[in-house]
Amino acid sequence: MTSTDNSKVPKTHKACVYDNPGSCSIAVRQVETPEPGPGEVLVKLTHSGICHSDYGVMMNTWAHLPSATPQGQVGGHEGVGFVVKVGNGTGSAAVRVGDRVGIKWVSSACLACPPCLEGMDGVCFNQRISGYLTPGTFQQYVIGPAKRTHTTCSYVTPVPESLPGDLAAPMLCAGVTTYAALRKSGANSGHWVVIAGAGGGLGTVAVSLGAKVMGYRVIGTDTPSKKDIVLGSGAEHFIDVTAHDDESIAAEVKKLTGHGAKAVIVCTASNKAYGQALGMLGFGGTVVCVGMPEGDPQPIARSYPAVMVAKQASIVASAVGNRREAAEVLGFATRGLVKFPVRTVGMDELQSVFESMGRGEISGRVVLDLAR
Repeated sequence: MTSTDNSKVPKTHKACVYDNPGSCSIAVRQVETPEPGPGEVLVKLTHSGICHSDYGVMMNTWAHLPSATPQGQVGGHEGVGFVVKVGNGTGSAAVRVGDRVGIKWVSSACLACPPCLEGMDGVCFNQRISGYLTPGTFQQYVIGPAKRTHTTCSYVTPVPESLPGDLAAPMLCAGVTTYAALRKSGANSGHWVVIAGAGGGLGTVAVSLGAKVMGYRVIGTDTPSKKDIVLGSGAEHFIDVTAHDDESIAAEVKKLTGHGAKAVIVCTASNKAYGQALGMLGFGGTVVCVGMPEGDPQPIARSYPAVMVAKQASIVASAVGNRREAAEVLGFATRGLVKFPVRTVGMDELQSVFESMGRGEISGRVVLDLAR
């Protein structure tokens, strides 16, 4: 294998691990630095975004996952860094030592199964999930796939050199996920679009992309403490969810839009928000499912066939975006078109960030500086 300087790659490195999955407990430990195998690269990470999905994986509260998170797993799935080693048999790959790359929620996809062939990498039959059953990006070094083998492919994402790491990292999940969802909404520029949970890590990115990239007229809904950052991210209007019941919040949307929104993008992990979404739609509107509620699964309230037919409404789901969408959203961020609040913290602060997340107190995006 090759490296810029093998002597500078340590035998061990610092990592944040889930030492007691099912509870909010992080241990910062020294772990062994892995060697990249055939078709793999070793990435020295500089930043990792912190996502609500990480919290759900750590807490084992996502009932749809096939198995519990293993004890000692390294979480994280929004990692940005530089390739420092290339495994044997990877020399002909497009990824080289020194390249800046990113690791996403889907850390690898086969690109050969039916979903992959239709550009739906997020539901690849052979996918590997970063920070769940595969070591993730809450650490200083991580393995990524770089050349097609029998199970993996070139799936690390090129990251522009000029994009700061604390802005690049959220694009690898929050950015590509919400961009894909907005594209699936059926809305066109000038249409009204509601972002439910607009003040959170997904929501602020969705607001910015919707308003500044897609040209939508955006209404953000959230708790009153998040009003300023929602409007600052590009929303035209803000609705305080604590000031309304299910009927009055729908009426407020219709008052602002005239007849209802073209789309509602549900970015919050709230069954209540899903239940309110259909009432906000106008004719021919679409609810896009993004946020993943925790606990026992519940159907979307009020999704009665008669209501759906009367409005010609649609409910669609959007997993993480594909490779093209990841590249596009990184390009938007590099051009300064995506603006949202970001707070950078050290690795020792991850525990407190998750505790705040569990209380619903996080606004915008929080990013780990992996040198701290």
